[in-house]
Amino acid sequence: MVQVLVAGAAGRMGQQIIKIIQQTPTLQLAGAFEADGHAAIGRDAGKLCGLGNLGVPIEADLQSVLDRGDVLIDFTFHRASIEFARLAATRGLAMVVGTTGLSADEEAELQQLASENFPCVHTSNMAVGVNVLFKLVEKTAQILGDAYDVEIIEAHHRMKKDAPSGTAITLGKMAAAGLGRNFDEVAVKERNGIIGARTDTEIGIQSIRGGDIVGEHTVYFAGTGECLQIAHRATSRDNFARGAALAAAWVVGKANGMYTMFDVLNLNKL
Repeated sequence: MVQVLVAGAAGRMGQQIIKIIQQTPTLQLAGAFEADGHAAIGRDAGKLCGLGNLGVPIEADLQSVLDRGDVLIDFTFHRASIEFARLAATRGLAMVVGTTGLSADEEAELQQLASENFPCVHTSNMAVGVNVLFKLVEKTAQILGDAYDVEIIEAHHRMKKDAPSGTAITLGKMAAAGLGRNFDEVAVKERNGIIGARTDTEIGIQSIRGGDIVGEHTVYFAGTGECLQIAHRATSRDNFARGAALAAAWVVGKANGMYTMFDVLNLNKL
């Protein structure tokens, strides 16, 4: 049975991940932790999630539980995720990282740490449906080509800290790959004022923040006389947590290096 550590265990995603772990026969919750000073430290992780006593208290940091696990699931904050990766590297602890908003330098450091020390599944969205969406967008862009303008709209709850969402960025990159474009050169992440006509190559991404929206992403392929839309709407965090559980079960024992949900779901062949 795979022994799992959960970062940010008292947060919304952390609690959902713990619930899914308890529903997965091949996984066992071995440790849970929060940021030092968090009010939940010392409480039983199961009781906090409404599951009853699991005998796993929420600790104050990763170091306290580091030796108990085979894999760490992390959906926290970009700076914290890099600190966790540095600690994971000291003992070859596998990681599943769903954190978004990592800087280019942080992405590079995570890549290097993983390639030298541990296997890591890192993706902007762990949901199975979203990863199918990524592939659909790439293939659709290849088929429709330059005659269709690509625009992406994403919506999330009011507490989300980064924008555009990591999922929207990945959708833009998949569309750009399908069109043979450099995403960093053609991405337009905001529009305001007299901006002139849309260029032929740009890929637009617009963000909405409000209420308790779990996550919604719509990709528009707008042509002359028609518009094709491909969309995904998350109605709960279960789908992210289930994807993370799949990744955790899959990644343990793999060679050091970076993997994505395409590897976990065997979508790379498509």
